[in-house]
Amino acid sequence: QVHLVESGGDLVQPGGSLRLSCTASGRTLEYEAIAWFRQAPGKEREAVSCLSKNDVMPYYGDSVKGRFTISRDNAKNTVYLRMTSLSPYDTAVYYCATGPQYCGLAPEPADFDSWGQGTQVTVSS
Repeated sequence: QVHLVESGGDLVQPGGSLRLSCTASGRTLEYEAIAWFRQAPGKEREAVSCLSKNDVMPYYGDSVKGRFTISRDNAKNTVYLRMTSLSPYDTAVYYCATGPQYCGLAPEPADFDSWGQGTQVTVSS
């Protein structure tokens, strides 16, 4: 069983940047898909980004394309989400999750079986 821990969430001003981290223990992430989801109050959990096991063609949700970047450090068993040009619409709890080897065209929460506890990102002036 893999244990995922997110970190890096914070209060940031509009236009600012953050880097979220998701560190795994108990299993290597190198051969799995790893995704970031977010959930704002009163809204459904949505896929933000996903990295398949071979790191080819990462998935980005339409609302974050060009602003967010997902990356993986296998030596640290950690996946990152670099977020730039943040706006209040990005305010949410961000979760990382592991799943099948490939992300697919539209990752869904049901596709992923291990989740972290989440980290809060608040974008506000």
